[in-house]
Amino acid sequence: MLLSWKNKKIRKAVIPAAGFGTRFLPETKAMPKEMLPIVDKPTIQYIVEEILASGIQKILIISGHAKRAIEDHFDSSPELEQHLEESGKEDLLAQIRKISDIKVHYVRQPYMRGLGDAILCAKEFIDDEPFGVILGDDVVYTGDGEPALKQLMDRYYETGSTVIGCQVVPEDKVSSYGIIQGEETENPDMLRVLDMIEKPSIKEAPSRFAALGRYVITPDVFDILEMTRPGKGGEIQLTDALRVMAHAEKVYAYNFKGKRYDTGNKLGYLKAMVEFALRREDLGDQFREYLKNLKV
Repeated sequence: MLLSWKNKKIRKAVIPAAGFGTRFLPETKAMPKEMLPIVDKPTIQYIVEEILASGIQKILIISGHAKRAIEDHFDSSPELEQHLEESGKEDLLAQIRKISDIKVHYVRQPYMRGLGDAILCAKEFIDDEPFGVILGDDVVYTGDGEPALKQLMDRYYETGSTVIGCQVVPEDKVSSYGIIQGEETENPDMLRVLDMIEKPSIKEAPSRFAALGRYVITPDVFDILEMTRPGKGGEIQLTDALRVMAHAEKVYAYNFKGKRYDTGNKLGYLKAMVEFALRREDLGDQFREYLKNLKV
């Protein structure tokens, strides 16, 4: 039987952004971690821009407690726009208007019950279509190359199956991630997923393909999530649903190209801040010189 979502284009993407951000307390007591700036742009704006650059226009942010700042950021700001216009700051005005032109939808996750539960909140928005997912604190720099999500979308169009975004990590890092157990395909950068093992030891790790915060998922995941029982901490995990899918149908893991920053932890955030600043034409040279002469 032909599934109703087969041959449909990927038109929608979901950003789960409802977590408390406890690793950045006390800053995140009132400020969403997704709004922490990388130089002068909120982390979540990098995520949204990747989605738009991948050709997706319909974006849903899964929000939660104390996340109003995210909605305000993508909303219009008439007073600020008027001030910038009167001050002759045309470049800044254009940037602000470009942000508010982005069409973002929101749904609230009432309780923090895991990533799987957050994805379930998107069921009505997705409406039986394949869709992209990017975690709200996971930034990937690809320079002039294809956005990471677009790379996964291309693999979806080749296979018609769910694709998990991965990167090959060093052996001493496998115990920090969910690791793919899979079989090789004709593409050396892609595995067919047989199972996923959460934070294995080096000896137990079946590969070095680590799942890293990007997915293209078929809508049959919602039926599986609705049947998935809460695990540790009462949370419904997306990984558990993907494992069920992998046992029932083809699911792939793709080693996407690009430098990934986990801005959800302090060291990853600091690395992103420094490296994005060094890439800036207006800051890079001066900042590089400052770092060379820095004595602490």
